[in-house]
Order: sequence, then structure tokens, then C-alpha cells
Amino acid sequence: MTVFGCKTTCFVWIAIAVLLLGATTETVVAAQLNAASPVALENARPGSSDWVLTDPADHEVEGYASATSIQRGQTLRLYIHSTDPSVTVAIYRMGWYGGTGARLVRGGITLPGFRQPMPTADPVTGLIECNWQVSHQLTTRTDDPREWVSGVYLAKLTGTTSGKQSYIIFVVREDDRPSDFLFQSSVTTFQAYNNWGGKSTYPSNSLNEQWARKVSFNRPYARSQHPNGGSGTGAGEFLTAMSIHPTRSLSTAGWEYNMVRWLERNGYDVTYSTDIDTHSRADFWKGHKAWLSVGHDEYWSHGMRRHVEEARDRGLGLGFFSANTCYWQTRLEPSSITGEPNRTMITYKEAALTEDPYAVDGDSSNDHLITVQWRDPPVNRPEQELIGVMYETVPVDGDIIVTLPSHPLFAGVALPSDHRLPGLLGYEIDRAFLNGPADLIILAHSPYVRDGQILYGDMTLYEAPSGARVFATGTIQWSWGLDDYNAPSLRTTRSSEAAQHITHRILRFLAGIPPLVAP
Repeated sequence: MTVFGCKTTCFVWIAIAVLLLGATTETVVAAQLNAASPVALENARPGSSDWVLTDPADHEVEGYASATSIQRGQTLRLYIHSTDPSVTVAIYRMGWYGGTGARLVRGGITLPGFRQPMPTADPVTGLIECNWQVSHQLTTRTDDPREWVSGVYLAKLTGTTSGKQSYIIFVVREDDRPSDFLFQSSVTTFQAYNNWGGKSTYPSNSLNEQWARKVSFNRPYARSQHPNGGSGTGAGEFLTAMSIHPTRSLSTAGWEYNMVRWLERNGYDVTYSTDIDTHSRADFWKGHKAWLSVGHDEYWSHGMRRHVEEARDRGLGLGFFSANTCYWQTRLEPSSITGEPNRTMITYKEAALTEDPYAVDGDSSNDHLITVQWRDPPVNRPEQELIGVMYETVPVDGDIIVTLPSHPLFAGVALPSDHRLPGLLGYEIDRAFLNGPADLIILAHSPYVRDGQILYGDMTLYEAPSGARVFATGTIQWSWGLDDYNAPSLRTTRSSEAAQHITHRILRFLAGIPPLVAP
């Protein structure tokens, strides 16, 4: 008998391993098994806590990169604006590194500071795109296999006179190195919420609530609106979120970095990319066993969805440790200034049917690309067809209730008597709807109260005809159970040993890696 791609014998081995090892030992054993991975070797190198911003800038020093990701060995252009006479740049790779959180990869870069021209918004689309001079060309290297390991990198900018600081974020890929897991950073969602220059795709954080229909990657990421959120200035939503709402302040804590820290702490064989890569590379999945969407992965292009579905249909495991995923369709087009591809994101959203050129051009062949919600006409492709669940509501801050504790994924996990994982449901959540994938399994059906009614968020699992396993937490906050970065400064502690052990099992299950056995 096969249950979601894992034969009965596989589950027997899981049960035997749990009995022999015990749930409390699983993290140690996982780290031991992963000890030879490039990520484990990288994290054994000395880390540094100097990457943390001590005096976040408010436009005194800021910048952006020429690409959201580069292949190891390529050169990245940095564009920097500063009111200081000079700027120092230090490049850090983000991970665990004994708890310091990063390793200094390159320091000692001092550049002349100069004021770059500030752009104005396009009167029709609201597009704000910088046309800045190159400040520095950062060349990565391939001659030393220890250097420029795939990861999320932050360039820390410091004004030498003011001491003001901010980041430029980018990803280094290793497309030619197979890895068990490919972690996607959701930069299209970062950009949708980015209101640098006064415009995002949201009225709530755009000047005079006049939101943009187009946003550019050729601009810095703004500082968070939360008074305590400056620690992530320039890093998009990797460390902290930029946009807040009076009833959604928890969202400022961010989600992606928490899972990066946990994966690297446990030595998982993981490489990194962005959703721009998912969009542009049909073969993004080759050489990997499972792909991870983490945190807030809201804005998807047609190419992204097509490529992820094709990867699933070729057997790639998908782990959606996220929610509100694939909610809005977006399009990508070249920069209007440089002509470089995929530097402008188009998202008409609520105005799509009356303003999106693809909706008003009279050409029905483009209807599938109109930037509405994926589930809405004329696109009519509910996101649950891929994920298993889809967006239900916001804001929520509650507990996940495991309602199928007998499932092998929970075998040996020390769940409390009420099967509750405190504080991991929210702040946006998904649920299972009718007409989802065949044989969808609901692992957790978690109640919350909304406007006096009891509603539910769902954690799900299904197997595609290809044999690929597709798991969804149905919540953005899952990574808070893995790592306590940003607690207690921006949120309360949510660390959960049970969630960590469940994640170990899910990752191995998605990747088809044999279960843990006693040494």
C-alpha cells in the first residue's frame, strides 16, 4: 500500500526510528547526518554579529543591486546614494554560524559617497524607477569552493560620518550544484509592499493612498513603518516586513530569515534562489529534491506558476511553509531605463478589469495574464489547485491544532494532550476549499474566532500523479516555531520543539530522503 508516495514499509521504518531515537534526539541526529553538506561546512566557519544595523538610516545611505540574484562567479552592480562623504560596504552571508547569524564574506570596501538623483512617479502607473550611477561592482569567485556558497547575502552600508546604516539584499545561486532543497526568497512580494519614493501596490502605505500599478526593482527597499522595524532597512521583507496595519503589527517580525537560520543550523543541503529565477528559468528545479516557499509568497507571475506546476509534475516535492501564496497574478517586464529583463513588476489588482492593458485591448488571448487574483475571472485558476489550500483571512494570531495526529508525519512527536502548537497560526492563513486536489489530507484544522464566528485554517498534504508530495502549513508564522529571531523585540517567543521535529519529518518526506534510523 502507498500513502502519499511513502509505502507502508517506509512508515514502519519511521516508527522504528522514532522508538529508537526519540523525538528529542531527532535534531541532533539530523545535524549529524547533514554534517558533510556544503551548508554545514560553511556554518562551521567563524560568524560575526557585526551585520546587525545599530543606527538604521532614513534615506541618509541606501541602495539597490542590479539583480535580485546572481550565479556564483558573476558580477553584481551596487547603486548607492549617500549624504555622507564616504560609505563603507561589508558583505555578509546569512545563516546560523553558531548563533551569530551571518559571516563576513568581504569587508574593507570604502566608496566615495554622493547624492543620486531622486526619481518622480510616472503620472499614469505610479512607477518609480531610479537611474543611478554604479557605485561598486562586486565580483564573486569560483576558484575557491569555500567562497560565495549559495545563500542570501546582505551588503551592509555605513555612512562614515553619520554612522547611518542600511542593507542591499541579493541571493547567490549555484545552479550547477545539486542540493536536496531549493529555498525561494519571495522578492516579488517584497517589492509589492515596498513604498520607497512614496509608492507601493497598496493604498495603505502609498502617499495620498495613490498606489502604483507598476513597481521597479531599480530602487532601494524602504524602512519598515513600524517604529521598531528599522533593523531590516533595505533588506526587503527578509528580516522584517515594511508595511504594517494597526491590527497587524505582528507581521513586522518577518519570516524568511527564521527558516534560513534553522535550515542552516541543522546543516540541510540547501541552495537559494528568488522567485524571479522561478519565473525566468523553466529548469529551476533540476538537481533538487524539494522546493520551499517560505513566509509570505503572495505575488506570482504566469511563468512562476507554470514552472512550479511543471516541476511538481516531474516529481519535485513542494513545501509551502507559507500562506497567502500565489494570491495575486503579476507580470514582469524589462526596465524602462536599462532594458534589463524582469526589473518592473505590473500589478493592477482591483483596477485590473478596467485599467490593465491586457483587459481592455480586446484581445482575449491575453486574458490569462490579466493581473487579478488567480482564483477570479478571467484567469479562474484557484491557487489551491497547486497548493492544496488558499488564502482565507487576515489578521489571525492563534494556535495550530493537529487533528490527524495518527499520520506518520507526526509519529513520535511530543505533542501536548490537546495537540496544540501555540502561536503558529497567523497572521494570514489559508484553508482547504471544495474542489481541491484529489485525496487531499487535512493534517491540522485550526479554529479561530472572526467577527463572532468560529472559522478554521488548514494544514494539508497531497500527492500529485507524478508522485511528488505537496505540503502546505496554511500559515505564515510556521517559521517562528523554528527560530526565535526578532523575539521579543517585535513579537513574543513562539519556538516549538514539536514544530521543529515535524519540520524535520516533512522535509525528508518531501525530498524522498530515507527516514532517520538509529546509528
